[in-house]
Amino acid sequence: MLKTDDDIIRFSLDKEPTDQNGSQRKHKKRKMSRKAKLNELRFYRLKAKKKMRSPNPEVRITYRLEKAKRKEAWLIEKLRKFEVPKAPSETYDPEVLTEEDKFYLKRTGEKKKNYVPVGRRGVFGGVVLNMHLHWKRHETVKVVCKPCRPGQVQEYAEELARLSKGIVIDIKANNTIIFYRGKNYVQPKVMSPPDTLSKNKALEKYTEKKLLQKILRLISDGKALPKFFKRGDSSQEQKLRYKE
Repeated sequence: MLKTDDDIIRFSLDKEPTDQNGSQRKHKKRKMSRKAKLNELRFYRLKAKKKMRSPNPEVRITYRLEKAKRKEAWLIEKLRKFEVPKAPSETYDPEVLTEEDKFYLKRTGEKKKNYVPVGRRGVFGGVVLNMHLHWKRHETVKVVCKPCRPGQVQEYAEELARLSKGIVIDIKANNTIIFYRGKNYVQPKVMSPPDTLSKNKALEKYTEKKLLQKILRLISDGKALPKFFKRGDSSQEQKLRYKE
């Protein structure tokens, strides 16, 4: 790079030009006009359309697989926003219950009709809040988990025991958990823990998870392409369809 200061020629290799004070000059980024942005978008759309309407089936299949993988990365990045840092666990002495106490609490919990549902949103602040409201008048509360995957009830039981400081008495086969509030139970001032999601955020997280599972299933099975090919396709495309 060539610089002239006070009729003196100075050379600098692989360095940005500096001012007289010695500070490097910052190159201003040119702002794209609205028309230029639209032209760029139109170019990428036309490029995608060419791949989607390509007569070669391999081009179409690879394009759809690449699109599914890009969407997978985007969803994983989006789901990271819903990760709430866990609050430091408070030190408390869990009550020691005898077998007779557990049997009595199990029977009373089964007979009573008060329950808290855990649906597709999973465990969020509203579930813990409802448990504390039930414990205001009852010693036990049932938590009904529907829909629930196999083994997910144990995860819900551990999470709810951590958040509510309750004691798990029994886990039924019909995905029902019986919680006991404790002998020295005191209702907290903030019944909904701060390290939980809100109702709307929990639903949004559920929908994003379901979409991510669907895309991962499509990629793993090699079915990130239309279910049925159009009529009149070549035999080569049919072979690619039934290759795996």
